[in-house]
Amino acid sequence: MRREQGRSAIVAGAGIGGLAAAVGLLRGGWDVTVLERAPELGEVGAGWSFAPNALRAADALGVGEEFRACSVPTEAGATMRLPDGTYLMRFQPDADPPLLANHRADLQRVLARHVPAERIRTGAEVTGVRQDGDGVTVTCRDGGELRADLLVGADGIHSTVRRRVWPDAPEPVFQRILCWRGVTEPGAVRAVRGFQTWGRGARFGAHPLTAERVFWFLTVRQEQPGLRFDDDLGEVAARTRGWHEPIPALLAATPPGAVLCHDIHDLDPLPSYAEGRVALLGDAAHAMTPFLAQGACQALEDAVVLAAEAATASSVPQALARYDQARRPRTQQVQRMARTDPRLSLSTSPATYRLMTTMTRLASSGVARRKSARLWEWAPPALSTEGAR
Repeated sequence: MRREQGRSAIVAGAGIGGLAAAVGLLRGGWDVTVLERAPELGEVGAGWSFAPNALRAADALGVGEEFRACSVPTEAGATMRLPDGTYLMRFQPDADPPLLANHRADLQRVLARHVPAERIRTGAEVTGVRQDGDGVTVTCRDGGELRADLLVGADGIHSTVRRRVWPDAPEPVFQRILCWRGVTEPGAVRAVRGFQTWGRGARFGAHPLTAERVFWFLTVRQEQPGLRFDDDLGEVAARTRGWHEPIPALLAATPPGAVLCHDIHDLDPLPSYAEGRVALLGDAAHAMTPFLAQGACQALEDAVVLAAEAATASSVPQALARYDQARRPRTQQVQRMARTDPRLSLSTSPATYRLMTTMTRLASSGVARRKSARLWEWAPPALSTEGAR
């Protein structure tokens, strides 16, 4: 067992939230070790989109320009269609800010470049956590132990840190949603500007990515978890048969073996994100459905606030208490909104579907912008750059 000297932190999880937390803490002069249970940081996941609040967080972490460089503007946030191609809402270039879309692996590489390679330990699955007044000790599956002043649990919706430190915390909740995700082969299809298509009980969306790729997803209402298919791409094609172009072209340009299929879970609100010297971040703290495109955005916000509090508080417990006070109300509000959205947008009721599509057609993008403002109008705190000099 070894103890990091000075202000030391362990981050459990090398996903977007964990790496962002490591970047922020390193900039503040902390000695950081990232523990990742996967054997390597590889090409995992698919695409996603980011709103302006996430871009501000990236700027605060000092990675904004690299973030932009691996991203492509997408109009999907304000372009809504019906399966026959009819537009419910069109993106307005002079009024609607585009979101930025990128591949998870690209953003992970951007963040990892700002963490010294020797500070990321792969194949290091956290199995135990214990803390006292002087520090926190993490045990890994290989029997090794690491001790530091602070532990950040950024290890996802099934967080081991959460289970060890908050044993009574609720388990993830299945939201009766099944989701497929895919990315087209580079240059295999004409680029899209981004759109969403609403069917009854189903939503398809697409975002452009770098390298002439397109990320797409299909979410459907599914009452029981665990349903899987021998041919995921064929299943998506069957469920969207007759839907407008370029949906068939996107599916035809996608490698069948690269399609991901997942049940969608979220978390009920936790009573706290901090306990002594341990804090939860990202999905470990507030996993949410993807319907507001805010899961990773909120993780980036978390990382900025955590780093800011860690740089200014007089003690680790005080810093984490202030982090919890700042982050829990906002993230849990976003959680609630993300859970509520699919109750309407994925409803299988014909009456609800007619009402939803009619209201969307009549509302105009201005209503959508005002709704989004509550999510997007977030300003990051200033971060110390002690460790970035």
